[in-house]
Amino acid sequence: MSETRYTGGCLCGALRYEATGAPNYMGHCHCGDCRKASGSGFIPFMSFPASAIRFTGASKVFESQGLRNIATRNSCPTCSSLVFGGIMGKSDAFMIYAGSLDDPTQFKPTMAIFNHGRPDWVTLPPSITTVFEKMPG
Repeated sequence: MSETRYTGGCLCGALRYEATGAPNYMGHCHCGDCRKASGSGFIPFMSFPASAIRFTGASKVFESQGLRNIATRNSCPTCSSLVFGGIMGKSDAFMIYAGSLDDPTQFKPTMAIFNHGRPDWVTLPPSITTVFEKMPG
């Protein structure tokens, strides 16, 4: 039996990833930083351990102060698509932004974080059964 494979990347194809196995979790983040970074009401994310994911291509790194530490977001230096969060070669886990998946049907969110920041015009899908008003402990 083969492991599930997730592939994706940026709009122009210069920055790509491949992850194998089940994600640690999938959800929506409604914090102010994610809303601004995405230009939407949330960022849909998937977390994978660093050992399960491989990146190809260069990324442009942007860092901002999060609630607990520095948030690192990676986008394509050519087309500016936001692709993943984390520091290549240093992070234990990476956040893949689900909008970058080649097969978006693989995204099955079950949690929402920073729900206190969710705009009224964003409706949570029925698959989200765990909701945190802030960052979970």
